[in-house]
Amino acid sequence: MTDANPKSDAANSNTVKDPDDWTTGDEPMTGAQGSYLKTLCEETDHPFDDTLTKGDASKLIDELQAKSKRLKDG
Repeated sequence: MTDANPKSDAANSNTVKDPDDWTTGDEPMTGAQGSYLKTLCEETDHPFDDTLTKGDASKLIDELQAKSKRLKDG
């Protein structure tokens, strides 16, 4: 038996799981995701879609974070 702790092993951590593999990825985005995404959309002139799923919202957040001038300069 191994002493490795899968919860502390970054390579196997579920905190970096692809949104396509989330069991709840098809559920509507959370309120926090919606709020943050709306801010990012305003900052990047991207249209806000309040019908996104959790998984799709997460992917778009990642994409828009890379485009946000505020986050790039911060």
